[in-house]
Amino acid sequence: MLAARLAELRGERGWSLEELAGRSGVSRSTLSRAERGEISPTASLLGRLCAVYGRTMSQLLSEVEAEPAQLVRAADQTEWRDTASGFVRRSVSPPQSGLRAEVVEGTLSAGADIAYERPPVPGLEQHIWVLEGSVEFTMGRERHTLDAGDCLRTRLWGPTRFHCPGPAPVRYAVVVVHS
Repeated sequence: MLAARLAELRGERGWSLEELAGRSGVSRSTLSRAERGEISPTASLLGRLCAVYGRTMSQLLSEVEAEPAQLVRAADQTEWRDTASGFVRRSVSPPQSGLRAEVVEGTLSAGADIAYERPPVPGLEQHIWVLEGSVEFTMGRERHTLDAGDCLRTRLWGPTRFHCPGPAPVRYAVVVVHS
């Protein structure tokens, strides 16, 4: 369903694969394979496409899922894995019409590193709360080391990076507040 939605978003804008490649910095062949469901998109690839389409990753993923219930049981929370980077993303409280916030749980294995070239929505408000372990979060040239219990409140304007220095994995929550 994600592959079909990616193709649909491009079609809604009347863009060719070549035009989307130019806007996203992703090769035409990779985009084509993602839209046909031949590859599972990485977090980095989805981050680039979300930025071009002006959506958060949660918004994009929620568009291919059923409308979420008011009570989201742990067993019903959607989990997405990027095995290439060691990133696991769980939608604890997915975006829902009429609500401005969502909660995402992220887990990075020791040594894992995820970089996003730009936010999906410039100025997007995020609160990053570390539940277990340690993560280095970089915004532009500013780096923050967050340990269990620490919370960083910020607005995203440029490139960001999550890095788990180890030796243990890091588990954190991100509260995303939509305008």
